[in-house]
Amino acid sequence: MGACNSGKMQSPIDMLNERVKMVSHLGLLDRTYWPSNATLINRGHDMMLRWPGGAGHIQINGTQYHLRQSHWHSPSEHTINGRRFDMEIHLVHQSNDNRTAVIVILYKIGRPDSFLSMMKRNLEAVADTRDVEKVVGFIDPELIKFGSRKYYRYIGSLTTPPCTENVIWTIVRKVRTVSREQVELIRDAVHDDSEANARPIQPINGRKVELYRPNDREN
Repeated sequence: MGACNSGKMQSPIDMLNERVKMVSHLGLLDRTYWPSNATLINRGHDMMLRWPGGAGHIQINGTQYHLRQSHWHSPSEHTINGRRFDMEIHLVHQSNDNRTAVIVILYKIGRPDSFLSMMKRNLEAVADTRDVEKVVGFIDPELIKFGSRKYYRYIGSLTTPPCTENVIWTIVRKVRTVSREQVELIRDAVHDDSEANARPIQPINGRKVELYRPNDREN
């Protein structure tokens, strides 16, 4: 638990406009995903979709990070200018030398999210079971829509113990929509007496937060 209490690079953070530096050198998000066998598990504090054999990768600074799992938090953990959203998904990737990179998509209440609509029956099936890994067949992570080329980037930590630091966070700038029923389905799974499974905002401690915006050449 040490890093959770004493770490200086903890997550989540607030992406405050004054603190964010606009850059174009980070490059477009380079992701290569493919359909792969997946399992779904209700971990009590969240719902986790896992690809045991991997389902593709992203490339950051020349390093490949392999997609391992995704899970949902409601309300969102990250905030933009102090605004907390209704939900966020974390796509957790790991490199061969055990470094972690997480992609985040934020959601507000609106039209249903197509990926969650597709997953609805599977999510309902594990809503009342704890720690039982259910095989859900081939799931294509490509169907988790990003919707924007712009993204925030900063170095932080895992948001659950042991709160390991030096995690590369990428937060997609566009806030997507999700229906109230879908948020409730994710929340109903959280049986540990807390309605929310989001860690509070952590101090920035002078870290840089960049917002990647493609320049005209890349568009």
